[in-house]
Amino acid sequence: MIGTGLIGGSIGLAIREAHPSAQIVGFDAPETLDRAVERGAVTEAASEIADAVANADIIFVATPLSSIPFVFEEIGPLLQEDAIVTDVGSVKTVVCDWAAEILPSRVHFIGGHPMAGSEHRGIEYADKYLLENASYVLCPSDSVPGDRLEDLIELLESIGARILILDSKRHDRIAAAVSHTPQLLAVALANVAATRNRTDEATLRLAAGGFRDMTRIASSPFHIWRDILSGNHDAILDSLAELSSELQRIRNRLIEEDLGDIEDLFDGARTARESIPRNTKGFLRPLSDVYVDAADRPGALLAIVKQLFESGLNIKDIELLKLREGTGGTFRLGFETGIESRQAIEVLIADGHQARQL
Repeated sequence: MIGTGLIGGSIGLAIREAHPSAQIVGFDAPETLDRAVERGAVTEAASEIADAVANADIIFVATPLSSIPFVFEEIGPLLQEDAIVTDVGSVKTVVCDWAAEILPSRVHFIGGHPMAGSEHRGIEYADKYLLENASYVLCPSDSVPGDRLEDLIELLESIGARILILDSKRHDRIAAAVSHTPQLLAVALANVAATRNRTDEATLRLAAGGFRDMTRIASSPFHIWRDILSGNHDAILDSLAELSSELQRIRNRLIEEDLGDIEDLFDGARTARESIPRNTKGFLRPLSDVYVDAADRPGALLAIVKQLFESGLNIKDIELLKLREGTGGTFRLGFETGIESRQAIEVLIADGHQARQL
């Protein structure tokens, strides 16, 4: 495990949970690596990168994107034949290109993108459940043998990840549209409001509800995004052009007072939004959802979860959909099967809750 921060540490913790006898050798800055050993994310600390990879069957490169080509150059001559090398970066084409140029042909590179994370960074925030039920994109080259790809898939599925195989360019186009451009849009919206707030200080005081939800990710630190914006430059520009065109279309319809066309845009957006799997971790296999109303009082959610736990029902995902100040809100609970969701409804109704499926 090269890099034992949030993602590398979480993968290590999850593997050790699923495979207690697994040997995970880590390499990182000494203070980070010491903490990774203390937390159990790795079983052995390597003072030299050669000691971490020389006998490894699967090597995870969990470093910042910009450092990956330098890692490849350093580990390439040290890798044993038929080893798997994979990364965890959120941009894939540039990493796959680096691997093809730098890594020796005797090893197999499989680009990886675990679609899970946290607003916090570092080994202190590593979590063995971070990847559970999260989408995990793999971008193998055509030369990767099927059995070696299956080895990595089996390992990742054993820690709860849900695998999706994509071409790297396709991955980057999708990521630009659904992840990278929304980040930039959130930044733009927050800055527009901040600019107006300089002349009208009520602006940010009223920026709650939908505005807060839409701009939550604007708090992301830039150092996380620097490499992404550079590595997926072209796809992001294309996506921004599409967004700009759509915004201009809305503006033109407003100028022309063509509310009928704008209504069509609203309808299309609603249809698209409702077709997105209702989950927070990018599930590939749809969950069976239950909607529960909860009162606005301390312990309301705990009462719901406790009742389901005591009934042996496992909640795979949970999301607060609506919040009505002083009255309550609606939670979406995701279950693995329709049978479990129907059992959950019965349990909750029997306990006095309002629960339903849509």
